[in-house]
Amino acid sequence: MHIKSIEPQHPGVQPLIIESDLYMASLYPSESNHMESIQALALPNIFFIGGFVDDLLVACGAVKILDDDGTYGEIKRVFVLREYRGRGLSKMIMEHLESDLKACAINIARLETGIKQPEALGLYRKLAYVERGPFGSYKSDPLSVFMEKWL
Repeated sequence: MHIKSIEPQHPGVQPLIIESDLYMASLYPSESNHMESIQALALPNIFFIGGFVDDLLVACGAVKILDDDGTYGEIKRVFVLREYRGRGLSKMIMEHLESDLKACAINIARLETGIKQPEALGLYRKLAYVERGPFGSYKSDPLSVFMEKWL
């Protein structure tokens, strides 16, 4: 797989986002889903990347630069198509997003994920993310896990 920056309007992005939305809606009520739209992913404070296997977009991820609770990057929209899971693609996406943050001299990565995603929680813990309380505009939610990592 190779990873590169892409525009959210890339033709392969919409099917990924739709599948991600459907998956998250199957796990959580709408008030517990905090996903960025394709339009929001195009904002200037967001880096959006795609993971490709043989020119097919099979994974994506984004980091949103914020300064509402100190300056940090919030990891968003990390998703891999079901048939490509278990190959380390999410880890590669995360490492690329962290590198983007470091290149911008941003030393903190934060994320919100759900309690019903053990694979994601395991990956984030393996990558040295630690649990913390809500950040930015998030409110406490029993279905959410908030994490951060100092880069």
